[in-house]
Amino acid sequence: MNSDLTVAVWPGLTPRLLRAAPESLAAYVDDGGYAALDDPDRLLAEVEASGLLGRGGAAFPLAVKLRTVHDNGRTAGGTVVIANGEEGEPASIKDRWLLRNRPHAILDGLRLAAAIVGARRVYVYVSDPQAAQRIDGALDECDAELGALTIELVTVTPGYVAGEESAAVQVINGGPAKPTDKPPRPFEAGVGGRPTLVSNVETLAQLAYLHQHGAEQFRTVGTDSSPGTFLATITGAGRPPALYELPHGLAVTDLLTVHGVAAEQVTGALMGGYFAGLLNRDFLGATLDHETVRGLGCGLGCGAIGILTDDCPVAVAASVLEYFDRENAGQCGSCFNGTAAMAAVASALRDGAATEDDLARLRRWSVVLRGRGACATLDGAANVAASLLAQFPDHVARHLENNCQTCRSGLFSAARPYEVESGVVTV
Repeated sequence: MNSDLTVAVWPGLTPRLLRAAPESLAAYVDDGGYAALDDPDRLLAEVEASGLLGRGGAAFPLAVKLRTVHDNGRTAGGTVVIANGEEGEPASIKDRWLLRNRPHAILDGLRLAAAIVGARRVYVYVSDPQAAQRIDGALDECDAELGALTIELVTVTPGYVAGEESAAVQVINGGPAKPTDKPPRPFEAGVGGRPTLVSNVETLAQLAYLHQHGAEQFRTVGTDSSPGTFLATITGAGRPPALYELPHGLAVTDLLTVHGVAAEQVTGALMGGYFAGLLNRDFLGATLDHETVRGLGCGLGCGAIGILTDDCPVAVAASVLEYFDRENAGQCGSCFNGTAAMAAVASALRDGAATEDDLARLRRWSVVLRGRGACATLDGAANVAASLLAQFPDHVARHLENNCQTCRSGLFSAARPYEVESGVVTV
């Protein structure tokens, strides 16, 4: 992959997150950052009015998380907040960019979240060494801005499952970076058994913007159900990777035009990084908001989109499923065996060696394996398998006959499909 990274705000959009970087404390304060918070309850009401959704992938309303942890903390002897910057998704670069280039926006949002839920124990959880260095430097700068709040930096070895919220909690509790069974979920009992808010770093940066500008301004872009902007990592199509700040509701065709990809060349997309699955050319009629993409049977997830042009979707799906097989936590039999089985069938299909019985098993597994295990890794694998079969039946049929001209001319194979390398993040 071309290692040059384009970082750009959508034309005509006033940047909210992708501002001049790397930022200094002085510049951030001059821009209104670290403003006094006199009334945490009022800010929570603003978060509710804003409709801010989490940017980690699940798009869960931030206000609901904040209020739940706040309320649970009344009887639990305190609360904890974790800024989750462990970007285990190889096709996404947004969190690493923010950590390296806008650390104060993240720390400001973390400060605000802690005030809302009443937390005194606060952590920044990262795996990227450069991100850890920038956060550490920013913490050294801003003691006065954080007041009595103490923030601890926690580093972990990178891994797909290491960013799962219960894995973050387990690391801070002294265990391995692996998800734990639910219940309890972190908002019920997390770090030290206390209700714990685990929030993605982009979500916290959005919270800092919201505190400065208010819910009404926050909603001036986006859609009613998906308000505001989001960071999108765009890969594939033979183009260098790009990180864009986009308004929710943007037409896919408009994004392709700016990104320099002709719509007629597009065969589909890998959505939400590796998790949400594949879409065929129906992707071209979509707008980039959660409700629309869900209506296509897929998801916007963390905003990572791999555009398919010359790559065979069967081969892409096989590579992604092989990745899940390697990267699962190895602690739940259903996931350990299920990802291996689905990867084996997808790889055989790619290689022209699968049978109709193999496909029937893959189809069944993509349904019955959902919801098993301690985290959503198996769900991601099931999404990829099910969407391949549903969205690309003609490609599947050609592979059953070992007659895919695309693969014959050059087989797509990647250990980490559409990966954006860490070294390209800093601008």
